[in-house]
Amino acid sequence: YLTLFFSCHVYSKAISVLVVLVVFYCGHFPLMRSDYTDILAQCRISTRISEPTLVCSKAFSAFLHKHCPVVAERFSPTPWCWGGRLQTLVCALLKSRPPATYRNELIRTADGGQISLDWVDNEASATYPESCTRPTVLILPGLTGNSQQSYVLHAISQATRRGYRSPKAAWNALALSFRLLQTPVTYCAANTSDLGRVVQHVKGLYPYAPVLGAGVSLGGMLLLNYLARKGTESGMVAGLTISVPWNAHKSSDSMEEPLNWLLFNKYLTRGLCRAFDNKSVSYRHRKVLEKVADIDYVLKAQTIREFDERFTAVQFGYRTCTDYYHDASPDKKLPSTTVPILCLNAADDPFSPQNAFPLTIVQDLPNVALLLTAHGGHIAFLQGLFPRGESYMERLFGQFVQAVFEHPAFLTSIAH
Repeated sequence: YLTLFFSCHVYSKAISVLVVLVVFYCGHFPLMRSDYTDILAQCRISTRISEPTLVCSKAFSAFLHKHCPVVAERFSPTPWCWGGRLQTLVCALLKSRPPATYRNELIRTADGGQISLDWVDNEASATYPESCTRPTVLILPGLTGNSQQSYVLHAISQATRRGYRSPKAAWNALALSFRLLQTPVTYCAANTSDLGRVVQHVKGLYPYAPVLGAGVSLGGMLLLNYLARKGTESGMVAGLTISVPWNAHKSSDSMEEPLNWLLFNKYLTRGLCRAFDNKSVSYRHRKVLEKVADIDYVLKAQTIREFDERFTAVQFGYRTCTDYYHDASPDKKLPSTTVPILCLNAADDPFSPQNAFPLTIVQDLPNVALLLTAHGGHIAFLQGLFPRGESYMERLFGQFVQAVFEHPAFLTSIAH
């Protein structure tokens, strides 16, 4: 059914939403709000609509409240779209897609692979008419994400209207590019070498333009791992993550709950396996990837964890999937980051369970802020009666990006 939802046209989408609502509110798929209410109370995360919780140092909090007032804005989710699962599904069905015109560029990696960058150069920027100093927002999408995802297009809209340029990176990823893979190296949340190559390339083109990294979901894991490993040598002035899974083990456990598996895990796993399908253009990818994995065995995966166990962990040399997930989890690595980072998460996110939020770690760091809402789902945060346009997530993105680029001195003062 979920596959059908995602392939609907506009009229059918409205019907699909009504069906989902009926199913949820008739009790066949309970929202299980009680699962997280106790944990929210223990973590002192407000469950009231009007109070997002900001966990950070006093200096960072003062900066955000002054230059990014949305952090104190009351977040009222769409009244008929309350639970995290429903927010996530409805967002995928109804969210608008602002137009964007891309300039594609392929850059080579040291091992002979290639990375695809989709640029929105914003040459018409009145705020930053000189290309050499125009700030850059580097967008890192989530698993199976691409340049046409609604959250990518809305992020680009927020950046361009403020005068910035926005390249979106797609690695040698299975589901992100239709170009032929050159090496058997794809996407891994723990491997930051490709991101390092992208930042090096962007800084080489525009050495005087500041770069902010924005990672969504799995892209956020990659960004945080990169910032932790590079420290003061990251080439970025700040970072922003949305709906990042903080602990890969706990995220997989949550996604393997029966309802989450049916609604999300199964669909995403099929999307990953589809890249190996010999009926698609990606069959050419299979010939490259067979060098490192048993593709027929990979195709039998029923969960993301099984896919990672049979392919990703093997491809990147991990002994087990457990080792890979330990290395990919960014929660314990935050103390190694140095640039200011703002992280937005919802307590009812089925992909990123709230029991993995690194509250204790963040409280002791001067450069990391964790903004938590009781509702919002995964990359959704829908508001309004008919939530097609920009919402809390997009406003936060726009305000924080602008605050970073327009107040660099203060950010330097709170850098770790």
